[in-house]
Amino acid sequence: MIEAAMLWNEPNNKSHWDPEIDPDWRLFADMAIAAGQAICAEHPTLPRVLGGMSPIDPGFIANLTAKGVLNHIDAVAVHGFPLDWNLWQIGEWPAKIDEIRAVTQLPIWVSEVGVSSFGAEEVQAWGVERTVELLTGRAPRIHWYSLYDLPRAWEATTRHREAEGSSYYRHFYMGLLREDGSPKPSLEVFARHTPALGLCQWFHFEDHRLDDAVTWMRRLGVRHLRTGLSWADSFRPNALDWFDRQMEALAEFDVTVTFCFTPEHRGIAPHHTSPPLIKEEFAEFCGAMIRRYARPRTASSRMG
Repeated sequence: MIEAAMLWNEPNNKSHWDPEIDPDWRLFADMAIAAGQAICAEHPTLPRVLGGMSPIDPGFIANLTAKGVLNHIDAVAVHGFPLDWNLWQIGEWPAKIDEIRAVTQLPIWVSEVGVSSFGAEEVQAWGVERTVELLTGRAPRIHWYSLYDLPRAWEATTRHREAEGSSYYRHFYMGLLREDGSPKPSLEVFARHTPALGLCQWFHFEDHRLDDAVTWMRRLGVRHLRTGLSWADSFRPNALDWFDRQMEALAEFDVTVTFCFTPEHRGIAPHHTSPPLIKEEFAEFCGAMIRRYARPRTASSRMG
């Protein structure tokens, strides 16, 4: 079932929101408020989570608080990758959580945390154990990123791609499973900490890994999953068929569904990081997905 709806992914990261078009996040704030209202109208008790910050920035929360966004949010989320991309050490995790706790009374989720095996698989295994040690009891949700390595034939969702150097290639080594599906040493470590430790796994449109992912999550004892439904993908042929298949396959898990990615033809600029031309269109998408997949438990399901 869907346990929460997340608004966007890393909105303060230029790989996911265009700061040149929206330098003070006013457009993002207006869009998030409209989406939060639309979700509440469809399902008044479903938690709404502000898409995970990356970097972790209390100033970003203060900005959105002043713009009224947190009046339509039930939790805020953070992302952290101190062994790969962040300019702080892994032992600073408690302090990073406390920085956000100082500026909001809302619950703080860790909706993405991970360590790549780019340098060594042993480092990743150690990183799982150390992350659990540092975050247990400090966040009601911890989603490890991710189950699978990103296939090398695909592209990571960043704006500058190979121009990022080794930072780009680390995206392809974040999984507990290698691209061929074989387990890394970190998988066994991860399994010792479920179901308290959840997963974040993005599924691409018509992703061939979906059924195997469900099998692995059952085997590992995963209870909480974060994934996404892409607004951009909703314009593809047979999009609802794929969304139905994905959400039905994941129905046994407690899913935080993330709504993000602007369709090229609906943005101020023609790329997925652009603010939409009309903020209500993103809100309509969020409302429609909640209506289809997260009806209140007392109502009949729209699945199928």
